[in-house]
Amino acid sequence: MIPRLMTTTLQRLARGFPVLVLTGPRQSGKTTLVRATFPDKPYLSLENPDLRLFAGEDPRGFLARYPDGAIFDEVQRAAELLSYLQGIVDEQRTPGRYILTGSQNFALSRQVGQSLAGRAGIAQLLPLSGRELRAAELLPDELDRWLFTGGYPALYSTEVGPGDWFASYVATYLERDVRDLTSVRDLVTFQRFLRLCAARTGQLLNLSSLATDCGIAQSTATAWLSILEASYIVFRLTPHFANFGKRLVKTPKLYFHDPGLAAFLLGIQTPEQLAIHPARPALFETMVVGEYLHARLNRGEPPNLYFWRDSTGNEVDLLLDEAGILHPVEIKSGQTVAADMCNTLKKWQAISGSSVEPRLVFGGEGEYLRSGVRITGWRELLTSEAG
Repeated sequence: MIPRLMTTTLQRLARGFPVLVLTGPRQSGKTTLVRATFPDKPYLSLENPDLRLFAGEDPRGFLARYPDGAIFDEVQRAAELLSYLQGIVDEQRTPGRYILTGSQNFALSRQVGQSLAGRAGIAQLLPLSGRELRAAELLPDELDRWLFTGGYPALYSTEVGPGDWFASYVATYLERDVRDLTSVRDLVTFQRFLRLCAARTGQLLNLSSLATDCGIAQSTATAWLSILEASYIVFRLTPHFANFGKRLVKTPKLYFHDPGLAAFLLGIQTPEQLAIHPARPALFETMVVGEYLHARLNRGEPPNLYFWRDSTGNEVDLLLDEAGILHPVEIKSGQTVAADMCNTLKKWQAISGSSVEPRLVFGGEGEYLRSGVRITGWRELLTSEAG
């Protein structure tokens, strides 16, 4: 097993809550992680039709077989268990008694909120971060190969290539989660929608344009985007609304959780193609924003990540909110740092009055100060305290 930074967070939550809920995309390593972290607990996958039928028909009898707790994998498939778990843990609030995993965010979050509010510690596990890959000595030597491969664990523990693995993943995702979450009948159009979203990673989200390009109603695009968010394919980065005397853009930006999946959906077949592809800067930005998101979720912290853009086009790619103090980060995919790359950061400092040291993450290597800006290469980002 590749060591995961989430391990200490799960152990901490298990000491404080009778139920631990771990969510995240399919194939992100949830099952492997919880079984390794809690090896003494019985493990049951509710993907198993027989177990799912038993849990649905006789939830009391099912839970009675595990009085000391258990790991219930993909628990959203037997959501009726959660109401009965509430009664059990209220009678005896033994910390870390039940470990639940799920890969459908809004379905599981709603069910947990209704039945286990105040009783469950919740964590989110994304695919492998660059920090985890580097610690395991699995990080690709070349940036373009990392962007092409992404972070799903199977791509580092098996011989299957990214093209074959992502093709299977998308097909499985379409067949399972899409059908579970909604009544999408036209899977071909939905897959086109998914590819159009990949072409927009790192961009301001324009639902009207997205719907028009896909040939669907805007209400359908809104619903389908919610499906992609619920199953941890994409996420929205919201703008920071602090008013520094400028009109601000209030539209969120769209990102994929995994740059490798986005690259596959864009039709990129090799790292060499990615190196010259027009989407490379957006994929690099997707990776960097994802690294900061990984770091916070692995620590069990709220993301508190934003971007800032005013009506004249000045934009800071990422703002990290640390206890109300904003840390600006600019992201550039080039291997050479030009002097004008820091201009927006300096404008933001002047507008906001901030004295926090800004950071520019670039596609080269090395770390140094330049005109008051912390310049950080992609590899050095993975060991930086800022993440």
